[in-house]
Amino acid sequence: MASFLVTGCAGFIGSHLSEKLLNEGNTVLGIDNFDPFYDRKIKENNLKNLLSKSQFTFIEGDLTEESTFKKISNKIDIIVHLAAKAGVLPSLKDPIGYLMDNVVATQRILNFCKEKGIKKLAFASSSSIYGNNKTIPFSETDLVDFPISPYAASKKSCELINHTAYHLYNIDIVNMRFFTVFGPRQRPDLAIHKFIKLIDENKEITMYGDGSTSRDYTFIKDTVQGICNVCDYLQKNNNVYEIVNLGNNQPVKLSDLIATIGKVMNKEVKINHQPMQPGDVDITFANIEKAKKLFNYAPSTKLEEGIKEFVNWYYAQKN
Repeated sequence: MASFLVTGCAGFIGSHLSEKLLNEGNTVLGIDNFDPFYDRKIKENNLKNLLSKSQFTFIEGDLTEESTFKKISNKIDIIVHLAAKAGVLPSLKDPIGYLMDNVVATQRILNFCKEKGIKKLAFASSSSIYGNNKTIPFSETDLVDFPISPYAASKKSCELINHTAYHLYNIDIVNMRFFTVFGPRQRPDLAIHKFIKLIDENKEITMYGDGSTSRDYTFIKDTVQGICNVCDYLQKNNNVYEIVNLGNNQPVKLSDLIATIGKVMNKEVKINHQPMQPGDVDITFANIEKAKKLFNYAPSTKLEEGIKEFVNWYYAQKN
């Protein structure tokens, strides 16, 4: 068993991961700043189950501030750094905020690792780094020097400073490039959550483009298992610096996604067609062979199965 620090523990992925780590007998120190990007109450609800566990400790704090790290007295074996400002479109309006909360905060984490002698870090990167990559599926060896949003640029920057820390301080690091994670507790601003809510309320869905854009949707259970596999790999190996895709390897067209949600909800879908948005990409498609080889990553949840779980959760929360 190990002692984990999970940043962004009150968020979508962070709360699911923290629960799994605790259920497996680990101790977890969670940090979250309750960023006002969406309602604090949602994150507080995500935390309820965690706060009932004796092996869980929570700190409310901002990772861009050194004072947050002074609150940490726990022994830490491994850090899973999930906290970040997320979203492509919002980053167009607040690029400096994204650099602060993503890049500066990550450098603070790396400084903390150096100071405390913490040698294991799993970092949440993003498929957004690939931009409008012409090579399909996206591979970790592809050139990713041309991000098309401040969010993507911030995540690429974090991977670079992570490599610097690996080189200078011998910190073992795996950068995990997530691909459109969905499921219960997904942020309310994200497409699947928005679509379910709008269909439930008999309102129009806004579809940007002609519906042919595709995303590699990955169910939360598969992503969390992937993170746990990364952590096991880090604990068993030394001199590690890796970049891995944690996707599903099965892109789904936007039009097919909407049709699947309508089918699962057994409701008519009304669509408002709009042009593509700046900063958006045509497709995300993960080559996951490297993750399979390194730590047996094997996502198994089919889209319709995941949508059913999401819809059931949505109605349970609503009621």
